[in-house]
Amino acid sequence: MHRRRRTALLLTAAIAAAAPLLSACGSEAHPGAAAVVGGTRITVSQLENRVNEVREAQRAAVANEAQYKQAVAQTGSLTRDTLHGMVLDEVVGRAAQDAGVSVTPKEVQQMRAGLEQQVGGSKALQTAWLQQYGVAPERLDDNLRLQLEAQKLAQSLGTDTSKPAFWNALAKASKELHVDLNPRYGTWDVQKSSRVDAKTPWVREVTATQQSA
Repeated sequence: MHRRRRTALLLTAAIAAAAPLLSACGSEAHPGAAAVVGGTRITVSQLENRVNEVREAQRAAVANEAQYKQAVAQTGSLTRDTLHGMVLDEVVGRAAQDAGVSVTPKEVQQMRAGLEQQVGGSKALQTAWLQQYGVAPERLDDNLRLQLEAQKLAQSLGTDTSKPAFWNALAKASKELHVDLNPRYGTWDVQKSSRVDAKTPWVREVTATQQSA
């Protein structure tokens, strides 16, 4: 994949290393739910559907069964990662709402167009997000909206996504939402800013060039 000197595919280090904690044990979640966020249930069925979207895209992107098995092996934590992304989406959304921040469809499309230009088109961008971040093609715009919300939230706080002020805002939102995970998927610890058993490739920063595109 072609990379310019200033690429828009930079995974924010703080997101990867300092996201809310998913640990091996947790409190009781509501029956049938993978998580409850702000009183809204993320059902096990919804989670499985999201995971299946990625698996189907992975299968379609490779030439044979051996390559598909390799892709599956490389994304063994996909279910936990996917649930984390679904919860993080709600948390960032609440924090952005609290800060009076919003993202328009036009902003999402501008970001997508800039990324497509960098990587060589829509298909190349979908493939990159699928392979590197486990994001299914049909969820790409949602993922970009999440990134933009995080960036604009940080800007509204006069900081960036690597600084405590940003993570404090997410912690506040997590508390407001009373995030409760089914113990089979871990727990959501709003007091810590480190990952233990899942990566967080859902929020990246774009360059100043992309932001002004």
